[in-house]
Amino acid sequence: MLDFTSALYLGFRHPSWFLQPWSQLTTGVPAALAPPPGERRVAENLVALQGCESGVLAPSTLHLFWDLFGVLSGEKVAVFVDSGVYPISRWGIERAVMRGVPARQFSHYDPDSLREKLGRKNLSRLRPLVVTDGFCPSCGESAPINQYIEITRSFRGYLIIDDTQALGILGYDPEPGAPYGKGGGGILRRSAVEGTDVVLISSLAKGFGVPVAGLTGSHAMVEHFESRSETRTHSSPPSIAVIHAAEYALGVNEERGDIQRLRLAKLVGQFRERLRSAGFSASGNLFPVQTLILSDNFDPRALHSRLLQLGVRTVLRRSRNRNSPLISFIITAHHTARDIDYAVDVLEYAAGTKKRKQRWR
Repeated sequence: MLDFTSALYLGFRHPSWFLQPWSQLTTGVPAALAPPPGERRVAENLVALQGCESGVLAPSTLHLFWDLFGVLSGEKVAVFVDSGVYPISRWGIERAVMRGVPARQFSHYDPDSLREKLGRKNLSRLRPLVVTDGFCPSCGESAPINQYIEITRSFRGYLIIDDTQALGILGYDPEPGAPYGKGGGGILRRSAVEGTDVVLISSLAKGFGVPVAGLTGSHAMVEHFESRSETRTHSSPPSIAVIHAAEYALGVNEERGDIQRLRLAKLVGQFRERLRSAGFSASGNLFPVQTLILSDNFDPRALHSRLLQLGVRTVLRRSRNRNSPLISFIITAHHTARDIDYAVDVLEYAAGTKKRKQRWR
């Protein structure tokens, strides 16, 4: 079975024998009392990668969004959320709403819509918290961070970014030899934006293959978060094994991450070119999540099932308007050029546009 459902974009894997050993998985002490060994060091490495001042780790982005909006809901704030954000940030926002914080939605990646919502007089006395994803796999576009931060600053607000998708993939100074950019620091590095009014919440589970998350931002914001965080008191911190894996992954990224990103970009480019030659197309631009654009002649559920029968596993997911499901191929640096050719050959056969070839596996 050829798998195109894994979001381990850079193909990072962390066998236990590659990692520093550990004598116990957890100290049993909440992070609010004492962070687990190595957490501060990993957080500092993540902070340096993303271009922030300070940071803290948590087991998941759910912990961080839940806590952040719990902390900020005690202040005079209003939430303005991009309509396309990932569900986990919404769950945190719902907690703030339940505590009486007003929330408004603006159009996906639309700075004019954001400005119009912020300008409404009924919320003008509240500090805005603008929430967006750094990169949207559904539309294959980066957030207009430069415009968002300019607008947010004009209203003395905070820009809160879920940077999970961009972390490890996007970076500074994109060029032909580095289509995603260099370093893999995420959307702030890509946008050349910095400031004490930006907060990043990012999982390392996709780009770096480690199930741990970080909140990074200004010294003041991180200290405020840590002093009031509830999950750091009442939930287990990241395990020592996971912290070792994160430290290893960030080291590998520094050593050869750009090589992996270039390999990934070439594979995605090959996939898109093969699709074009076969009469298909996909959204996603050069991002590793490639979503087929199908005519009404195709039933996505039936095509997904047929691909699975033929040995190619893809993602069947809801579209944003939920009128019809979508089929996505998630390409990683672990795939090969032969995998890409094979997948498109199978797609052509499953769609009925090509006869089966004997050279298949």
